[in-house]
Amino acid sequence: MSDLGAALRAWRDRLDPAAVGLAHHAPRRVAGLRRSELALLAGISVEYVVRLEQGKAATPSAQVCAALARALQLSDDEQAHLMRLAGHAAGPGRVPRLVPGSVHRIVDQLAGSPVGVYDATWQLLHWNPLFAATFGDPTRLPEAARSALISQFEGGFSRVRQTAAERADFETSLVADLRSTTGRYPGDPGLVALIARLVRTDRFRQLWELRAVAEHETASKTVVHPEVGDIPIDSNVLTTQGTDLRLVVSTPRPGTDARGKLDLLATIGLQEMSSGLEGLGDSRGR
Repeated sequence: MSDLGAALRAWRDRLDPAAVGLAHHAPRRVAGLRRSELALLAGISVEYVVRLEQGKAATPSAQVCAALARALQLSDDEQAHLMRLAGHAAGPGRVPRLVPGSVHRIVDQLAGSPVGVYDATWQLLHWNPLFAATFGDPTRLPEAARSALISQFEGGFSRVRQTAAERADFETSLVADLRSTTGRYPGDPGLVALIARLVRTDRFRQLWELRAVAEHETASKTVVHPEVGDIPIDSNVLTTQGTDLRLVVSTPRPGTDARGKLDLLATIGLQEMSSGLEGLGDSRGR
């Protein structure tokens, strides 16, 4: 067993299932979470959890590490240790991907709004229950589909509808923001790989070649929800100091019925959602 595998096993064993909302319906042979429960909470396969703990899996990505840290309720120091064990040590030229406890607490206080936390490359790292209920459960998506940029420029299922003008403004702003990120983290391998992938698409390449630099701050869109219908919302981006994370807070557009629909989704969560879960959409409206 590797150091990473041993740490994951120890953290899994110490976590009371009740602390993550899992009821004790049957006797347990060992304390802590089962591998299947950790896999469910982190949005990865049980087989992958087994391989990680046995030291037989490839190094997990920073996004998988963030999901594991969230599921295991790690402290900031423990999350940083996990990142180091997985080869994602923070440092100059690397995009910060650790979501500190202070940010988790802020997200918890914003339960009445859909909130997603992204790194500086616009990879989704953390979200609140209303985000999942509104845009679709991110754990149902492959990791790449949790990137706002990949989802936006490569297409895919989305609950978000934009006018042509909204889409043009959003894409221009998002690409300019990514250009700004390259100035701060020019050697980050994940960022380099992301750009190499995106330049294969015509729309991204055309915007990238403009070399515009700006911060993405706001966007308007309509969520087409399978249960409650259209939800017109505005999203505002808050950037954290020190960690360069983006908190995207969506609020109901004034003069619409969006507030009532968000309140309804906050009540029913994902339990009533039918076939629309595959459509994580905030990729088209951050």
